Amino acid sequence: MPETFAAFMARALHDPQRGYYARRVQGIGGERGDFATSATLSPQLGQAVAGWLDACRRDMPQVRHVIEVGAGNGALMQTVRKSLGWWARSRLCWHVVETSTVLRDQQKQRLGAGITWHDTLERALDACGGSAFIYHNELLDAFPVRLVQWQNDAWNEVSVEFASGRACEVLEPLTLESEGFSAIAQAPLHPQQRYELHESVRDWLRGWTPHWKQGAMLTVDYGDVFPAVYHRRPRGTLRAYLMHSRMEGQDLYENVGRQDITADINFTDYRRWTRELGVQEQAWQTQAEFIRSYLPRATGPLLDPEGAGGAFKVVIHQRG
Repeated sequence: MPETFAAFMARALHDPQRGYYARRVQGIGGERGDFATSATLSPQLGQAVAGWLDACRRDMPQVRHVIEVGAGNGALMQTVRKSLGWWARSRLCWHVVETSTVLRDQQKQRLGAGITWHDTLERALDACGGSAFIYHNELLDAFPVRLVQWQNDAWNEVSVEFASGRACEVLEPLTLESEGFSAIAQAPLHPQQRYELHESVRDWLRGWTPHWKQGAMLTVDYGDVFPAVYHRRPRGTLRAYLMHSRMEGQDLYENVGRQDITADINFTDYRRWTRELGVQEQAWQTQAEFIRSYLPRATGPLLDPEGAGGAFKVVIHQRG
């Protein structure tokens, strides 16, 4: 019986017994890791996040809680806290939202005491009385996506069926309102074009934003607005990483539970969803622009406009 690609991706990444983030992920960054993040490559992102938090505290001194969602191996929060200094750090209450027990153990070893962990952002916000500064880096790209393909003058959903241990893709009629997704609200860019629809991100936003009353949020992830996010990508942006090797196509279905699977973020949809939920956008910029706003003399790979500096985008929101 076929399952949607979204169901397959959710199982491959988050299944409690066999999912990549639940059991397999051991090292982020380094030679033994499957992938590196901006936080593991350089302290510059963490230093810039610390600068952003310092500015937020001046604007909203009544907010005393900081939440990182999906903290990886804890490297980003470690740098943020160190960069703020002891006095500023001690005046804030620190929280991490993490669903992976493997990563939570790594975070506890790196960060030590003074941090409160939560399973969901809703619970973290409730513990903060709804008042918090929130940040997340490379979080949204790990959300399961619905995969669609243009075929026979219509959008179809890609489902997956396993037979004799081998995955076979099946196209089925798409049952989804096109108005909610910029990519399928118009004609495709290429024949048999594929897009990823982050319906799970939309539902996640709808779940926790009612619990957020006051504060600011920093989003850092790779992607772009539509249609730039799919420039020269007729087969979409889906790929997998295993030991720093990138895999696409049929290789997505190999090593299930042993490799990371990810897709670029369509920021046209993300920015519209936050706006519809009453969250005010303060800034939209590249990672390079964000880092330089707090570290004017910074150089290096995180600021390369043809690399991570341009591929990663930053959105800043405020509430209250």
